[in-house]
Amino acid sequence: MTRTAREVVLAHAITEPATAADFALIDRPLPDTLPPGSVHVRVRWLSLDPYVGQVLRGRHMGEAAPAPGMPLPGEGIGEILASADPDHAVGDHVAGHFGWAEEAVVQASALRKVDAAQGTFEHLGILGMPGLTAWVGTTQLSRIEPGMTFCVDAAAGLVGGTAGQIARLLGARAVGIAGGADKCAIVTGTYGFDACVDYRQDGWSDRLAEAAPGGIDVHFENVGQKVLDTVLPRLSVNGQVILCGLADHYGDGRPALLNAGLLVGKRATVRGLVVYDYVGRRQEWIDFALPHLREGRLVEHDDIADGLEAAPLQMERVAAGTTRGRPLVRVG
Repeated sequence: MTRTAREVVLAHAITEPATAADFALIDRPLPDTLPPGSVHVRVRWLSLDPYVGQVLRGRHMGEAAPAPGMPLPGEGIGEILASADPDHAVGDHVAGHFGWAEEAVVQASALRKVDAAQGTFEHLGILGMPGLTAWVGTTQLSRIEPGMTFCVDAAAGLVGGTAGQIARLLGARAVGIAGGADKCAIVTGTYGFDACVDYRQDGWSDRLAEAAPGGIDVHFENVGQKVLDTVLPRLSVNGQVILCGLADHYGDGRPALLNAGLLVGKRATVRGLVVYDYVGRRQEWIDFALPHLREGRLVEHDDIADGLEAAPLQMERVAAGTTRGRPLVRVG
């Protein structure tokens, strides 16, 4: 009898932010014999980072949207159950794209081994692409020196939260911008920022000025126009802006615009961040992060849903911006 594994797929093509009703749970047949160079993986963790919602609609870096019934994007961590590849053994832990599935058969060459002794789901988050993104923005694309003020929005998310933690390790003050008192509590309480400003409160521009009285030396942008319009006037002379994400603009395609005259007057440097340019340097980030992670100077705050069947609702929460920390699904 052919074995099957449960998997979540799109029930239909979507053009709007995903809701749980857009997905279906199916049984995917598994091959009776492993093709050469492949492995059979039991998926343990699935990460539903915000970019996944854009891929589902065909709005991320030119990637085509997955067709209904096809495997969905999102990096996972799994344990190898069987292997037809000489470099991968039963029991190895690997990270890769398995679809939103309980088990999958994939080519081993597309996977990266992870050291389970260093953590499991952390390899999807603070040791994975979100952490790498934060490291690139704070250490490769900007110059952070002791005494500077570093500002980041979407600060309760793992990219923003990790960026602020790195900035503090480099001797800067970290000021976060987040939506809601509960998220600001994560920013200051879990991530240890010096201050957090709730952009949903009236007069938040004044509170940002109070949190950064000497101006903002480095701003790490994840949201878009409504934050840029408030932050850029408070940028210090010779300030730096790292454009990492524009979450507010993904849904309707509106462009985010920068005030060129203001940037000239500030003598500002603006740089765009595409983390895929730095994937080959992931180990540098891990080597930097691990000692801090083990000793509690770097932490991550996760929002975990249990069971594969919880993935559609978790994706809906990601699309709506209601998750509290990095969104994960504990598959098995």
